[in-house]
Amino acid sequence: MLSNHLQNGIESDNLLWSRVPDSDDTSTDGVGLLSSPRDGGGGVDSLDYEVIENYAYREEQAHRGKLYVGYYVAVKWFFSLLIGIGTGLAAVFINLSVENFAGWKFALTFAIIQKSYFAGFIVYLVINLVLVFSSAYIITQFAPAAAGSGIPEIKGYLNGIDIPGTLLFRTLIGKIFGSIGSVGGGLALGKEGPLVHTGACIASLLGQGGSTKYHFNSRWPQLFKSDRDRRDLVTCGCAAGVAAAFRAPVGGVLFALEEVTSWWRSQLMWRVFFTSAIVAVVVRTAMGWCKSGICGHFGGGGFIIWDVSDGQDDYYFKELLPMAVIGVIGGLLGALFNQLTYYMTSWRRNYLHKKGNRVKIYEACIISCLTSAISFGLPLLRKCSPCPETVPDSGIECPRPPGMYGNYVNFYCKTDNEYNDLATIFFNTQDDAIRNLFSAKTMREFSAQSLLTFLAMFYTLAVVTFGTAVPAGQFVPGIMIGSTYGRLVGMFVVRFYKKLNIEEGTYALLGAASFLGGSMRMTVSLCVIMVEITNNLKLLPLIMLVLLVSKAVGDAFNEGLYEVQARLKGIPLLESRPKYHMRQMIAKEACQSQKVISLPRVIRVADVASILRSNKHNGFPVIDHTRSGETLVIGLVLRSHLLVLLQSKVDFQHSPLPCDPSARPIMHRFSEFAKPVSSKGLCIEDIHLTSDDLEMYIDLAPFLNPSPYVVPEDMSLTKVYNLFRQLGLRHLFVVPRPSRVIGLITRKDLLIEENGESSAVELQQSTSVRGRYSETATRTDAGRPLLDDLLG
Repeated sequence: MLSNHLQNGIESDNLLWSRVPDSDDTSTDGVGLLSSPRDGGGGVDSLDYEVIENYAYREEQAHRGKLYVGYYVAVKWFFSLLIGIGTGLAAVFINLSVENFAGWKFALTFAIIQKSYFAGFIVYLVINLVLVFSSAYIITQFAPAAAGSGIPEIKGYLNGIDIPGTLLFRTLIGKIFGSIGSVGGGLALGKEGPLVHTGACIASLLGQGGSTKYHFNSRWPQLFKSDRDRRDLVTCGCAAGVAAAFRAPVGGVLFALEEVTSWWRSQLMWRVFFTSAIVAVVVRTAMGWCKSGICGHFGGGGFIIWDVSDGQDDYYFKELLPMAVIGVIGGLLGALFNQLTYYMTSWRRNYLHKKGNRVKIYEACIISCLTSAISFGLPLLRKCSPCPETVPDSGIECPRPPGMYGNYVNFYCKTDNEYNDLATIFFNTQDDAIRNLFSAKTMREFSAQSLLTFLAMFYTLAVVTFGTAVPAGQFVPGIMIGSTYGRLVGMFVVRFYKKLNIEEGTYALLGAASFLGGSMRMTVSLCVIMVEITNNLKLLPLIMLVLLVSKAVGDAFNEGLYEVQARLKGIPLLESRPKYHMRQMIAKEACQSQKVISLPRVIRVADVASILRSNKHNGFPVIDHTRSGETLVIGLVLRSHLLVLLQSKVDFQHSPLPCDPSARPIMHRFSEFAKPVSSKGLCIEDIHLTSDDLEMYIDLAPFLNPSPYVVPEDMSLTKVYNLFRQLGLRHLFVVPRPSRVIGLITRKDLLIEENGESSAVELQQSTSVRGRYSETATRTDAGRPLLDDLLG
């Protein structure tokens, strides 16, 4: 039965597809193949998100009943549960470690500076240096792919690009412990981007059953072998990472939808939402468990949430102008940040980091010492201010006790009733510094001079630090930069309008949103994240305003941060919109420079090995000859499938004649053709073939894809681009215009019930159409009854 289906499929394709040139034909008038990036191009490879409907696949599907389908769906939901639990626990561990390291560091430093500020500075610098050194050492020696935020790499993976090492077990370990060292060491970076990468790694490892290299694997979870299934799991992991980083489950779902994925469907939405909800439960449970104080300093700063619900209740129409100005400033500073980080990262990659891992560690340690000196030294140059009168029952204490969290840090002050406003934001963890900038009922806590000083220094440190050999997120540094100039604008608005109910912290929040919008160019997801982490829905219209303005301003100068970094790393992303000049091009023009290498249906093993060694193509058209001698395309075979056939040798045959697929059973399961995740898989150099093997033959018909996607050669390149990206393709045939049409598919032809019968709505429409056009159809030529048969 299956062999008949295969033969019918091949014969139908023979009727529809036009011929393609042989490999010896170098005419530029021949058709080409739109293929993905080659193995040798930049160390990246494309993923096979398209279902390869070869004979092995159809045979597997024929043996799967409804019970297996139900089991398959249930396992997907169970994996979503595991991804949420795993990502939530990883986030709890990272936050617990960072908060405790930072808490111990500041408590010890404050205790020592009571006797000697110089000794306190040495202790503060050494602790930061040790933490940053450990992070850089882990990255350079153990997990190089864990450097940076990881979001450009994950975005590339979901776009169809496989970068070796991105989703390995050692990358996960390096991301977790490297983030603890870099964030705990006080560098101007965050842990939110690395948490997205962490969630993606957890999802990928669960999908492939663990890590075989480190003997941490199981056969039972290895159900999701295809890149298509792994893509869904990694999408759940990305959303879980954002949900864990910001305690924003809805924001995590929207982040995955808006920023990282290139393909989405409603079923995936449900699982992503479920995963984010599980993360929220895990994080909330951990925070409740730590309320008793058994987690050390964790809980004093805790997970990111800056409650501004007690801040400004309302706003005036006249405030919209300064709020729009905040959006413009955010767009300008965000675009400048993207450009500066591009130049810095480019210089590092081309010059500095080529000198070896030791230089990378030295660089991270030097930046750590510089950051420690600035954050400790600048507050010493700032005069202390007298404590203001605090509102009773507000929970604000001035000055705060040494080593405790809150506002009004007493640092190098002569009296106990003073505080250092620059130390309140500089000599502090980033989460607590943002909490101080967002805080309400702290009017005139910061001077304009201190805010300008902090803005200039921290902006510079963020630019210099981003791109070092440590895990680095840019969410929290962006929030700190934006909240600083936002608070400055708020101070101006308070003095200009002289309204007592205007809070500077509200403008700090809008500034944070504007900088993230101007740098990362996110809108919907970022808006929801900012609302969730501030617990103030009243500010939603204002956040939307500044995000729209900042994104529009930033787009006028350059691309978003992740797109810039992806381009710098050589990740060939297909963006959501094709380039404008593609409208003037056709498919044939895009592939004229390529040489199509086609394979015969039955090919000698020696020829297969020679072709695989002589080029890096990942897909090959397979041709066959009719009895009249006409050359026809019968499908597409992948390089990875050919390598599996060469390695197993079970499909070798002595005869050069085609065989009937039903004559002998397929010796391979469909899952055997799947490439290990984040791995290059098999190479032709790894396969040993004897002289007898090289004289054998392989019939490729059972292993090829008999129905790849095809476009005519004169199709607009814009339409080709949209088709290629939206379907997640790896290869796309470009062929001449077909000679004839064997049918037309309309919407009603796809409205088929599970029993194979047409739906009632389809039958009613079909009857009305047949009755309306029956008289006309009888008066047409011989080609028209074909359309009538289709409509009927």
